[in-house]
Amino acid sequence: MPTLAQLDTTHLVALAAALGWASGLRLYAVVFITGAAGFLGWVPLPDGLKVLQNPLVMTAAGLMCAVEFFADKVPALDTLWDLVHTFIRIPAGAALAAAVFGGDNATWATVAGLLGGTLAATAHTAKATTRAAANTSPEPFSNIGLSLAGDVAVPGLLWLSMSHPLVFFVALAVAVLLALVVTVVLFQFLRALWRRLTGRPAAEPPARPPALSH
Repeated sequence: MPTLAQLDTTHLVALAAALGWASGLRLYAVVFITGAAGFLGWVPLPDGLKVLQNPLVMTAAGLMCAVEFFADKVPALDTLWDLVHTFIRIPAGAALAAAVFGGDNATWATVAGLLGGTLAATAHTAKATTRAAANTSPEPFSNIGLSLAGDVAVPGLLWLSMSHPLVFFVALAVAVLLALVVTVVLFQFLRALWRRLTGRPAAEPPARPPALSH
């Protein structure tokens, strides 16, 4: 791991992007893991993130992380949890990403906040759409499997952003592209399913006006 003096712009941008993206998946895990890593001296946190090392912040984040761990594995409850956290994960992802640069560089902090919020929104939308689609199946194993994948992905991405930022950028690009494709495909699936359940026919294109005869 690099020391605080060795955190160049590449590392900081990678960390901001990782915090934004991961917040869209597991916000409380991101806060707890980042704070614990700084508290234990594993990662030199920038000044804007040092508040996460506070024992009270880590305790609160740890408790919510435990709640989310179980809530995210219960069919239907996971979708409700995602719905509520639409209004929490996205602004939190933006705030965490901006805090990487603190108040020393307002321009970079603003850019990082926009990047973090966008990545958090993308990850959250893909996650919520995927879990909603998984809830159309009566078995609970797909929900548990998807949830466990998220549990593993978050610490992995945070570690990769600090240890191998260039590799992280490649992994992030693939993840964003995959998230966009999954969101579009599963949204169409859910919309078609909703129409079947409600008996609403698919929208038909408007009829062309008859051609004028000369």
